Amino acid sequence: MLSYQHAYHAGNLADVHKHALLASALDYLTRKDKPLSYLETHAGRGLYALDAAEAVKTGEAAAGIARIEGLGWFAPDHPYMRALATVRAKHGPQAYPGSPLVAMALLRDIDTIQLCELHPQEFTALRQAVGRKITVHKADGREMALALTPPTPRRGLMLIDPSFEEKADYVAMPKLIGQVAKKWNVGIIVLWYPVLASGAQEGMVAALRHAFPEALSHEVRFPPAREGHGMIGSGMFVVNPPFGLAGEAERLSARFAAL
Repeated sequence: MLSYQHAYHAGNLADVHKHALLASALDYLTRKDKPLSYLETHAGRGLYALDAAEAVKTGEAAAGIARIEGLGWFAPDHPYMRALATVRAKHGPQAYPGSPLVAMALLRDIDTIQLCELHPQEFTALRQAVGRKITVHKADGREMALALTPPTPRRGLMLIDPSFEEKADYVAMPKLIGQVAKKWNVGIIVLWYPVLASGAQEGMVAALRHAFPEALSHEVRFPPAREGHGMIGSGMFVVNPPFGLAGEAERLSARFAAL
């Protein structure tokens, strides 16, 4: 269960999809002068180095964020690029933010951030990356998703981003999101998932679409990172999507289709 290391995959095309939509959602939420809660169930280490041995070994960042920046997908004032610039300014040009640092770069002092990470080494790195002002729970993300909801303030967003290394995750996610939505009916609940050549995600996605017909369900496809690699795309399922997110998703669909 605890073997997954995102350092090998940070900045890949799935991250581009996930972080562009996450940043857009948070940007919209912060336009109102009201505090919000940000919760994340599988936070990882929060900060990655794209020149580290792990990233260089897979080449996924080179085919991901490096290529996308070269193609000019995002203007400098896009919230994703603003978050990336903030992290690079502090940590160097090869730094890449995981979702926690994307959130930290875009949220305000009035907002609340709570992160969960169970992997011991990833938790330690996350604690160092975010500093002591951010609440980090060394706990199972699925359990904490229920324990922390509804949060205070009630306005906010939860990102659920498991590794999906365990097949049980595909069965557990619809139930978990249903439980969280029942406890926190105003919350924006975001699930990232891999689109696999095997189709392992399809039953989960069908169950989610049936349970939440008004949700934003968005998938993009891209070439596998290497020959035989099973992930051929990225999915985001968003309960209570904020205004404008569907438009950003459509824009990303066109970009990914052109790869």
